[in-house]
Amino acid sequence: MTVQESSVLATLPVLGETALQTYPTATLYVVATPIGNVTDISLRALHVLTLVDAIACEDTRNTSHLLQRFGIHKPLVAAHMHNEREAAQAIVQRLQAGERIALVSDAGTPGVSDPGAKIVDAVIGAGLRVVPLPGASAAVTALSASGLINDQFHFVGFLPAKAKQRETVLNGLRTVTATMVFYEAPHRIVDCAAALAAVFEPTRQVVFARELTKLFEEIHRCPLSDAAAWIAADAHREKGEYVVLLAGAPEATDAGDAEAERILNILLAECSVKQAANLAAQITGRKKNALYDRALALKGGD
Repeated sequence: MTVQESSVLATLPVLGETALQTYPTATLYVVATPIGNVTDISLRALHVLTLVDAIACEDTRNTSHLLQRFGIHKPLVAAHMHNEREAAQAIVQRLQAGERIALVSDAGTPGVSDPGAKIVDAVIGAGLRVVPLPGASAAVTALSASGLINDQFHFVGFLPAKAKQRETVLNGLRTVTATMVFYEAPHRIVDCAAALAAVFEPTRQVVFARELTKLFEEIHRCPLSDAAAWIAADAHREKGEYVVLLAGAPEATDAGDAEAERILNILLAECSVKQAANLAAQITGRKKNALYDRALALKGGD
């Protein structure tokens, strides 16, 4: 951002709105940062980053670069996967002393396949306040551009690196009807596509969202059977971070309906309608709302 751009941005009336809001002390601010395009940062995030006493971050070098782009200078505290518990203790102590601390990851929303959850948990456990500032999320960004029509999604995150463990996880997802969301590193994208093809039906729709919001962003949707060929067609496709979306399992057949109803009847003898529907959804992979409606009907029939 140039000096002229910063000056123009500072004159926007909307920035005055951020200053009118309250920002309590002794509070952890969980701040989403851009996943690629630096201009995706929110005005509220910028204001809070200028307001806090320190910023806890995954990598001080990356966060320092982001702050420099906007002329922000704040003390940085390393809070990554290897020191998260120790960092949490130090942050809690600073909050108890009345400070405001911001928590950011290298990109996107902290605590979503990134460090941060243990810190938030420790802050809540200490009876202190946590305020989230929404913003970029790779999973939601990819979903919005996928065209996969489903009212549910199942966030998986990163699959295990070892083939056997990865296969076990994927086999456990075969009956999930929600759209599945995976994160994948570029050097494992070929293995990921092969593992998906080995477990799921070749007609399942898959979406590869690469380098989201960046210069070489690419979003491709195809049947799972065509996935390997698409990746192999361009060497650049083994570069850049991925979000991979996989269509959920098709709706249950009549036989599946009968099995779901049998399970509901067993559960309803011991559980409430809500509990029975929740448990049946976990067992069968079917949608909870539909099972809840069926459970109500069965209970009424009794």
